[in-house]
Parts: sequence; C-alpha cells; structure tokens
Amino acid sequence: MNQQQNDTNALPPKTCTIERLVTVPKDVEKVLNGLKTATRRNGRYADIGEVMTLEGQDFVVEKVYSQSLGELTDEHARQEGFANVEEYKQSILSMHSGMPWLPQMRVWVHEFRRA
Repeated sequence: MNQQQNDTNALPPKTCTIERLVTVPKDVEKVLNGLKTATRRNGRYADIGEVMTLEGQDFVVEKVYSQSLGELTDEHARQEGFANVEEYKQSILSMHSGMPWLPQMRVWVHEFRRA
C-alpha cells in the first residue's frame, strides 16, 4: 500500500526543483507524446499543483507520494513510459551505474498531466 499524500502540508520539504524532474531527452519526448505521466525520483522535486514546462508545454503535478520499488506494478511502469517493471528497472539501472534495485528502497512518485 503506498502512502499517498494529497495534502502538500504533510509532505517533507522538496529536495530539488521541478525544473530537474524530467530532464532525460527520451523521457521529455515521452511526456510530450503523452506516453509518460509519472516520474519516480529519490527525492521530492515538486509540490502538488506545481507546473513543469517542457518545450513550451505545461504539465501540472497532481499527486506526490512515497512508494517502495517492491510495490511497482506493470501499470506503474506504463505511467513511466515502459511496457513493464523489468523494462523500467533495466532503464533505471543503466542510468545509475552501481545502483542496487532493492524492493524496500523508497522513491518519490510525481504524477502529472498536461495543463
């Protein structure tokens, strides 16, 4: 069960800025094409209601919550623009050399939609 937070006041302080939320060119393209509607980060990069602008298009953050890697489903992977969890996992591990994939490791989920 994920700890979904819809009250921004209950969230810890951001650890980065929304401008850094989606930066990988392939991911930016997926967002612009509607194939990616969420991103997972090891810190909190956005508040609910905050706007991310990619190539002049605005996307509103709708949900921000903590989730463990062990909770990921194929549906979550599809939100990230991948076919399934294994494809998503391999993509993440290829970007973060030496990173272990631990089921108990927690990440921050940022779900967004086109404004």
